[in-house]
Amino acid sequence: MTGWRAAGRILGRTVAGLTLGAATAVLTVPLAPVLLHAGSARTLAGLERRRLLTFFRADVPPPDRDPRRAAAYLLARVPIGLLGGVILALCGTGVVSAVRLAVGWWITGRNLDRIPPSPTIVVYFVLVGIVLAFLAAQGLTGVVAAERRLAARFLGPDQLEAYRRRVAELSESRAEVVAAVDDERRRIERDLHDGVQQRLVALGMLIGRARRSDDPDRARDLLRQAHDESRLALEDLRETSWRVFPSALDSEGLGAALEAVAERAPFPVDVQVGLDAPGRPPREVETAAYFVVCEAVTNAAKHAGASRVSVRVTGDGRMLVVKITDDGRGGAEPSGGGLRGLARRAAALDGTFSVVSPPGGPTEITAELPCA
Repeated sequence: MTGWRAAGRILGRTVAGLTLGAATAVLTVPLAPVLLHAGSARTLAGLERRRLLTFFRADVPPPDRDPRRAAAYLLARVPIGLLGGVILALCGTGVVSAVRLAVGWWITGRNLDRIPPSPTIVVYFVLVGIVLAFLAAQGLTGVVAAERRLAARFLGPDQLEAYRRRVAELSESRAEVVAAVDDERRRIERDLHDGVQQRLVALGMLIGRARRSDDPDRARDLLRQAHDESRLALEDLRETSWRVFPSALDSEGLGAALEAVAERAPFPVDVQVGLDAPGRPPREVETAAYFVVCEAVTNAAKHAGASRVSVRVTGDGRMLVVKITDDGRGGAEPSGGGLRGLARRAAALDGTFSVVSPPGGPTEITAELPCA
């Protein structure tokens, strides 16, 4: 029953869309002189784009800046719109004739030509009706496909413009990746300078003072402090190396690496990883997903005042989707340094990155990373 309802909705949308398209085609002919004006052509082309999206689920690119292309589209689709109207009219005529024939046989036992409904006649009319219905369905499908292709051809950017946009996107993405790498290097340098380097300097000073001390008890106390300082320096070094790239990500996979992030977080982090496709995602996709989660958890701890974070990772072999939600105060700024770096990392993989963080929370970060 659900399948029949879905088919009925699709058929209803198709008939409504083609009916509106036929009406637009009829009105386009007398309005052709008006369409030479840029504003009129763009407005009507925008309405056509909305019609295709509403009734045919065709997400046509935004209208091109050149109004001549919009006017050319409106004029070029006149035959297609009229053809769709003619097919709909024939379908309506066939349905009415079939109903009249069936009612005539049911009530009077004869059709309009006073032919009784013998088995041969019934089978003949049923077969003819099925063939005509199949041809009508193919005609409607062809008109819808032609509408989509024509709109994509005239309303969207041409092939050369699409190539130019793609080159511009790749150039921007490459520049952003270089900037992200430089930012990461500066962050690592700060971590080493402010953490490990300072502790190593303190360690050297403590050992030097212990060597110069004539008091055995004082020397032992200094060596104990040096031992504690060496342990802290080792922990800082491990922390820095973990932020650079976790070894668990290579050896055990994304799930284990995210579990380690949850263990190191100052609040509960619920991690759920569900990958439907066999095998692991590409290494660069796993790396991007890992750093998205790390940065989101860090922001939730430092800036959002969150008490709990939920991490959901799903994948079907074609797309890896990472969604992080916290219960913090919200108000995260997508243009901030950390989130902007994650957006650049996702863009480098032709992925998408979005942040929804209304004041008062919650904050939801979503990254969609293609695995192809």
